[in-house]
Amino acid sequence: MMVEIVGSFSSFSVDDVEKARDFYAGTLGIGVAEAMGGGLDITLPGGGRVYAYPKSDHVPATHTVLNLVVPDIGAAVASLHDAGIRTDYYPSTEEMPLDENGIFRDPAAPAGFGMAWFKDPAGNVISVVTGPQDA
Repeated sequence: MMVEIVGSFSSFSVDDVEKARDFYAGTLGIGVAEAMGGGLDITLPGGGRVYAYPKSDHVPATHTVLNLVVPDIGAAVASLHDAGIRTDYYPSTEEMPLDENGIFRDPAAPAGFGMAWFKDPAGNVISVVTGPQDA
């Protein structure tokens, strides 16, 4: 018998809920509400949800925990930089060449694809990405 699934959401930990609220609601402009356990219910554009929960021994994720789809990667990265957020989380390598703004434009991906990574106040990795999402 299959499990009946009626919904879904993702979650990740943070070390400071107030800083997370300020960052996700204030800096990124994403809907945030109080949630069970003192965490945050983050409502993403398109209807997805993420639960950010407090964890006193939080260790930042070393992988991307959230991908935010944007219409223009250059404009998104410029806005992040204007807000004082760095997009040079990963180093440029031969396998993943990044431009001077930390944007990865995979030559094997469809035209228009671009991706850049940054961190939230808890050190979790987030990306902004544009272009075909089924690539």
